[in-house]
Amino acid sequence: MITAEVILAASEGANPLVPNVWEILVTAVSFAVLLFVVKKFIAPTFEKSYTDRVEAIEGGLEKAEEAQAEANALLEQYKAQLMDARTEANTIRETARAEGAQILADLKAKAAEESARITAQAQVTIESERVAAVNSLRSEVGTLATSLAGKIVGEALEDDARSNRVVERFLADLENQTNAGASK
Repeated sequence: MITAEVILAASEGANPLVPNVWEILVTAVSFAVLLFVVKKFIAPTFEKSYTDRVEAIEGGLEKAEEAQAEANALLEQYKAQLMDARTEANTIRETARAEGAQILADLKAKAAEESARITAQAQVTIESERVAAVNSLRSEVGTLATSLAGKIVGEALEDDARSNRVVERFLADLENQTNAGASK
């Protein structure tokens, strides 16, 4: 059947390779209307959506860059604060060590002073007790010596001046003997 139509169209003088003018015109007008509708309504919508997406992406990137810059600034601030805290902690530790050493030195000095004071007080006490013992011993030795000498001589030696001289001489001789024995 196609061949019959082609033959019929060829007999009428229509060339099958050349399209009909009315068809070209209707197609061109339809294409122009379609192009106008696409250009007027559809393309701006696509452009607007494309622009919104670009702005959203660029805004998101800017926000991300700002957030990254802020995070980096906070990180640097944190590192600086951490370094300051470490420095302050080291300073506090060194100060505490120095204060501890000073307190220890002060305590040692106070202990040495207290020891010297106690030793001096003990020396004074010992000296006063020694003097008291010597005085007590002298009076008792004098009394005993006088009474012994009175018994040996057979007379009472009640004269205090004489008895004191005898006791002093006796004690001096006793000290000389003690010193002579110690030096040998």
